[in-house]
Amino acid sequence: MVFGKDEIYENMSLREREERALPGRVPPELTHSLRRSNMMLNPLNLKHLNRLDELQADVVTLNLEDAIAPERKREALVNCALFLSHLESRNSLIVVRVNPMGEGGEEEIAYLNDYGYDAIRVSKVRRREDIARALSLLPKGKELHISLETREAFRDFSHWGDIDERFTTVNLGILDLLADLDLPHTLLETDNPLVMHILGSFLLNARIAGLEAVSFMFQRYRETEVFREWCEIEKRMGFRSKACMGPAQVEIANEIFGASEEEIADAEEICRLFEESGAKGINGFMHEKYGFIDEPIYKDALNRLARLAKTKS
Repeated sequence: MVFGKDEIYENMSLREREERALPGRVPPELTHSLRRSNMMLNPLNLKHLNRLDELQADVVTLNLEDAIAPERKREALVNCALFLSHLESRNSLIVVRVNPMGEGGEEEIAYLNDYGYDAIRVSKVRRREDIARALSLLPKGKELHISLETREAFRDFSHWGDIDERFTTVNLGILDLLADLDLPHTLLETDNPLVMHILGSFLLNARIAGLEAVSFMFQRYRETEVFREWCEIEKRMGFRSKACMGPAQVEIANEIFGASEEEIADAEEICRLFEESGAKGINGFMHEKYGFIDEPIYKDALNRLARLAKTKS
């Protein structure tokens, strides 16, 4: 726990919480680069915040946006500052999801810059200028993530990868996107062709832009088998990361988007075979198990090894 049982943070006033926040503290070291699961956390829930150092999600996103009523946004922001500044260890990359630019996002980033987060995630992005504005407020070493929830962003974001190397990740907010497109949420089923097209286009355009793509949050959190089905479909499509609601979804996402020993062994063997063959001047040959191996197959194996090295528990 971030605070011990004897520290009654729940009874503190908002002013007392802000006074106990410690600006300028460096976040504790994170010893992995895993991004399989991205768990959303409501910073008004102090009991959940107090377990920030115990969560098994590879990424934790503290949500200041749509889950927080306007009159409580300041409270949620102060809670983030308090718990981040007292964090002594962690298993997760810490992202804070701020409100849209022009709707409080700038002020939230400026406030949070005194505390120990890893990335800011900007909501409801519509244009490049929203990203440039957020980047202008970020210190060096902090990543920028965005929520892709609007028709304008979905149309254009494949051209945004050159903005800044700190802009690394795009998260699909599919319910907001469907609403913005005037499409019903009832479409969100694993056999719906339009939803599959949206997922495929989102992933392809993210990779064109050189960005990591995080698939959407499945909000029916009790339906774990349906969540597992989504994860399996998305992994086959090429996704590496999934938004999660709660520890049960995190466990499934970590399992499915993790690296199996068989995957690693196959990629290593293909690399070994190609390199041995290449040393003999042969860059294409048939193999009983892997079929025809040539340079594109070798490059794919190298890419898989680099990717799997980041997703191996």
